[in-house]
Amino acid sequence: MLSPLATEITVGLGAAAGLGLAAGGYAYAAMWPGSQIFGHMLTGPHRPGELALTFDDGPNATWTPRLLEMLARREVKAIFFMVGSRAQAEPALVRQVVAAGHLIGNHSWSHPNLAYCSARRIQIELSRTKQTLEQISGAPIRYFRPPFGARRPQVLREARRQGMVPVLWNAMTTDWKDPSADAIAKRLMHKIDRNERRGLATTIVLHDGNHLDPAANRAPSTAAAAQLIAHYNPTHQFVSLDAWS
Repeated sequence: MLSPLATEITVGLGAAAGLGLAAGGYAYAAMWPGSQIFGHMLTGPHRPGELALTFDDGPNATWTPRLLEMLARREVKAIFFMVGSRAQAEPALVRQVVAAGHLIGNHSWSHPNLAYCSARRIQIELSRTKQTLEQISGAPIRYFRPPFGARRPQVLREARRQGMVPVLWNAMTTDWKDPSADAIAKRLMHKIDRNERRGLATTIVLHDGNHLDPAANRAPSTAAAAQLIAHYNPTHQFVSLDAWS
């Protein structure tokens, strides 16, 4: 039989373990790209052989135009998830992306971790960006990607209330800080091939911008995207997200 002190310690440890499990479960539900616990999000449907290129955190005055040129040469369409404040600063570039036949999506106004924002802040971040992008582009904004992939039920409900499909990914690497295009492309190819073995299409994330630095160097990400297209174009189809929703 446990002493009162030992019992108190055991109960305390059990409570701490329970809290740890709860925190771990919340972190998984809020941050893990493959988690659907808080609600369905578009990642990669059961359509092997299809790839969707997506680019986050732009537009970037230097690298978004170069990326557009590369995609045009290879006749590939993508979706650009734009930070609202960046789009407001580069309206001509937003229109250039749309004129080239690409989709644009909502990536919030200031790139916060929405899993920890108030309901009012979530509403403002999404609606201000949606309105700004639609006013600049003249095109409806149908897709939303939460910054960092961070969400909670309120985030997904608000996105859907505003008429947007929440989108995550199933192939991403640290291209925003990796100086090697070869390394970025190699890691993404590994994930794409793994998805293929599982019978899944792949939503690829790369970055044409940076929410902290409007002049970020995105040469490695642009070159990695070109490598992926060259590698998969003969055998796979690059599609836009509207083919899946």
